[in-house]
Amino acid sequence: MDRYIEFILNHYILSLGLVIVTYLLIQDLLDSVFIKFSWISPLQVVAKLNQEDVLIIDVREPTEFTQSHIDKAVNTPLSSLNERLAKLEAHKKTPVVIICQSGTRSASAGKILTKAGFEQVFAMTGGMQAWEEHYKLPIKVTSKSKAKA
Repeated sequence: MDRYIEFILNHYILSLGLVIVTYLLIQDLLDSVFIKFSWISPLQVVAKLNQEDVLIIDVREPTEFTQSHIDKAVNTPLSSLNERLAKLEAHKKTPVVIICQSGTRSASAGKILTKAGFEQVFAMTGGMQAWEEHYKLPIKVTSKSKAKA
C-alpha cells in the first residue's frame, strides 16, 4: 500500500489522468444504460420513412442545413431546440429522427426530446456525413451557389 501512495505522490499527473479517464468511462457507461432513445443507421431511417409518417429534425446550424439536407427535414438547431419544443408538441407520439453532421449533436438533442416527453426518438448514426458519403443517399440542396448551377 505504501508503494501505491508513493507512486501517486511521485506521478500525480498520471494519477489524476487515471482518475479523470475512469470517471469519464463510468459516466459514459451510465449514460448508455439510462439512454431513452435509439440509434439507427441511415438505411434504417430510409426504411422508417417508407413505412410510416416520421418527423426528421436536423439539428445542424442553418448554414449547414442549406448546403445539404434530407427532403422534408425540419431545421431546428440544437442551440435553439429548447425554445422550439412548443412547436414540436404535436409530434410527441410521432417517430422522430434526429440528424446532425456527424452524430454527436444528435445525442444531445435526443436527451432533450426524451426529457420533454417524446415517445419515439431515434438518432441517426454517422449523421449527414454517413448519409451522403457512405450510403450515397439522396439529399436536397437549397444553397444559392448550388441552385444557380
